[in-house]
Amino acid sequence: MIKGHGDDIFSYDGIRHNFSSNIVCRTDLDALYEHLDSSMPLICSYPEPDAGSLAASWAYHLGIPADSLCVTNGATEAIYLIAQVYRESHSAIFVPTFSEYADACRLNRHRITEVYSESALKAPAGGLCWLCNPNNPTGKVWDCDRLTELIETNPGCMFIIDQSYAPYTLDKVIDVRWAVRQPNVLLLHSMTKQFGVPGLRIGGVSANSGLVRQLKLFLMPWSVNAMAIEAGKFLLMSSDLYRIDAAQLIAERERVAAEFAETGVIECWPSDSNMLLSRLRMGRASALKEFLAREKGILIRDASNFSGLDDGCFRIAVQSPDENNLLIEAVREWIFNI
Repeated sequence: MIKGHGDDIFSYDGIRHNFSSNIVCRTDLDALYEHLDSSMPLICSYPEPDAGSLAASWAYHLGIPADSLCVTNGATEAIYLIAQVYRESHSAIFVPTFSEYADACRLNRHRITEVYSESALKAPAGGLCWLCNPNNPTGKVWDCDRLTELIETNPGCMFIIDQSYAPYTLDKVIDVRWAVRQPNVLLLHSMTKQFGVPGLRIGGVSANSGLVRQLKLFLMPWSVNAMAIEAGKFLLMSSDLYRIDAAQLIAERERVAAEFAETGVIECWPSDSNMLLSRLRMGRASALKEFLAREKGILIRDASNFSGLDDGCFRIAVQSPDENNLLIEAVREWIFNI
C-alpha cells in the first residue's frame, strides 16, 4: 500500500472542502445515521461470515442472481482478493490508474505490463487485464462496444473491470447482467462511491457463479462488519434518496476545466465523469495542495504518484457550484503568487 491516496483529510486540520476523493462529499446521510444509531446492538454479535444478506439484497438491486455477487471490505479488498486468486499471473494494467491494482499484483508476484494507450492494449492470453471504467484519475469511460468486443474475442484472458465510479458518468458502461453471463469478466462495485460513505468500506465483485465461488475460497471470514452490512442494506432500500446528478456534476467539471484553462497555467485531461485530472505548466502539485489545505481549508489530490504522471499533476472531483468557485479563486490566488 502506498502513502498518498486521495482523501487524506486525516493529515490536516481544518479542511472544510474536500475535492480529493472522487465522490460527492455533501450527501445528506441523516437517515442513515439515525438507522445506524438504532442498530448499535448489532456490534455485540459476530456478523455473517460472508455478508450473505447484503449480497442477496445488492444482487437483487443489480438484477443478478445472489450467487453472482461477493461482498468485500471495500472494492480494495476485492482487488487484493482477485490478485491472490490469480497469483503469479501476467497482468496488463492500463495506466495512469488506481495504484492498488499494481500493488496487489506485485504482492502476489504477478508479471506486470503497463499499457499507456488504448491502441496498445493487448489482452494477455492466460493472464489478466485490469481496467478502471470510468478511469481514476482521468475520468474517461471506455467505449462499451469496443470493450465488449475485446472481452469476447479474448476468452483466455480474465478482465477485471472496476466500475466503482459508474454512477458518476452518463456514458454507457458494461452491463452487470451481461457481465455475469461471461466466463472471463469480474466487475468491481463500490457503495463507497455510490452513496458517499468511504468510511464504511462496502465493495463487491459480480461475476458468473463459478468465478464467485472461486473468489470466496480465498475470502477472509467476517471481513465486512455488522454495521457496514446493516448500512448497505439500508442504503439499497433507500437508494431513491441518494441519486447522483451526474449531468450536473459533469457540467460543473466542464466549467471548472474551462476556468482552469483560462489561467494559462493549467491544462486538463478530457473526462467523461465528475473527475478532473489537471497539470500545472509551472510549479508543483504538492505545493498547490499544501497551500490550499493550510491556507484555504481545501483538499485536492496530488496526482504525481500515479504511474505515468509527473509532479505537476493534480486531480479533483467537482462538488457544489459554490465550493467549485472557492476552489477556482484559491487556485488563481496561488498561481498569481508563484
